[in-house]
Amino acid sequence: MDLKTYFRRIGYHGRASVNLETLRQIHHCHLLNIPYENLDVQLDHPLDFDIERIFGKLVEERRGGWCYEMNGLLGWALQEIGFNVTRMAGGVMREQQGDSQMGNHLILGIELQGRRYLADTGLGDGIRYPIPIAADTYTQQDLSYELRRLDGDMWRLSNHEFSNIRSFDFLNAPADEGLLAEQCHWLQTDPQSPFRQVMIVQRFSSRSIDVQLGKIHTRITARGRQSRVIETQEALQQQLADTFGLTVDIHRIWPQIESAHQRLFQGHGSDASF
Repeated sequence: MDLKTYFRRIGYHGRASVNLETLRQIHHCHLLNIPYENLDVQLDHPLDFDIERIFGKLVEERRGGWCYEMNGLLGWALQEIGFNVTRMAGGVMREQQGDSQMGNHLILGIELQGRRYLADTGLGDGIRYPIPIAADTYTQQDLSYELRRLDGDMWRLSNHEFSNIRSFDFLNAPADEGLLAEQCHWLQTDPQSPFRQVMIVQRFSSRSIDVQLGKIHTRITARGRQSRVIETQEALQQQLADTFGLTVDIHRIWPQIESAHQRLFQGHGSDASF
């Protein structure tokens, strides 16, 4: 594992220094070039926190990953550069479903020049650039995100209005790694896990965010959402390659992609939320 190979993977050509501009550019380049995806969960390939495995998959094999992998890799790279990085536990949908959600999301806290920043390349369609952990509304590429403090060290990030993920809460403190591991196992093995139920692939471009939720492709811009259904296995395979840069063979999981579409989205048209 080395930084130069990672930089080539994300298309970063700048000088890596411990400053805000480097942090912003690496975060954004990572999102532009490494997609968020749960194909290994769909394919029953076990996942863990081992950074060598993650580096091999996301960098050398040019795959994508979910939050534990995306932010795990980003955190490793930032630490190699010299940043002060803290792994923190988040809870996607805690606002709706309570504390049982804590640990289902890994995020990063970055100490820099007397401020603490939230870095997150693992939500799929969240922030483009790190933001200060301070209550405020942040606008990036004309999409707005709100960060506010709840109780104690608990914070809530409200995602932009066009996302399927409305918010996640997080503790502004070092993560309970045992809790992260428990959630990582549950999310990839339990039939009730959303990652077991539907294929999810997402990627940023310079002006938009592409989201593939099973057979439904959605493009998000500041103007809203445009969605369509991809009807065939061949068309979806081509979509994964052209839009997301993924060549993973989906032949084996196509039947479950179709059945998930019927079960979750039938009657909702193409502009469905999960």
